[in-house]
Amino acid sequence: MLRDNLSAPLSDLFPELAAFLLCRTPDVWVETALEHQDILLIDHANCEKKAASTALNLMFRYIHHEDLLHKMSRLAREELLHFEQVMALMKKRNVRYRQVSASRYPGLMREQVRKREPEQLVDILICGAFIEARSCERFHKLAFHVDDELAKFYRSLLLSEGRHFMDYLTLAEAIAQTDISDRIAVFAAIDQRAIESGDQQFRFHSGRPS
Repeated sequence: MLRDNLSAPLSDLFPELAAFLLCRTPDVWVETALEHQDILLIDHANCEKKAASTALNLMFRYIHHEDLLHKMSRLAREELLHFEQVMALMKKRNVRYRQVSASRYPGLMREQVRKREPEQLVDILICGAFIEARSCERFHKLAFHVDDELAKFYRSLLLSEGRHFMDYLTLAEAIAQTDISDRIAVFAAIDQRAIESGDQQFRFHSGRPS
């Protein structure tokens, strides 16, 4: 049923994910994305590649967490597939893959990650949940404004992005073995500030264009 109704409101498709985010993407960001679709695609490819790298790094670093190993292995494979799909779209649209600087978003998140374990891993997983949730929200919003081919592609990503969000969040809760709502609140505020405040560069996770 969900697969057949991916144009429904985000709160209907993924209520927990929608509630997780304190704000929605500003319309002006979407307008800028439509004007810079080459950068949108390039940075999307970079995000997929980075997501796969993060999952693999977690697998190598935390080898004793069996559930983490299983979820991150699947996630890494899916992110690399998405990377290949974005690259194919870029080739079809004559968009050359080139170096672009990273957005400020992940850096702002990393600044608040605690240094001791297991708190560090819990925070990294919460950051992952926010990155996946924000990506899902943006794909959903973009799909209403881009051409049919891109809209179909972005909607095809919603289910996996929503599952990745839940995987990260579930792992964080299991490893913490205590309530993590206070840490979620910390990173929710960072996400909101990054998305709503002025940003001089356009990227997939950038803020309000200024």
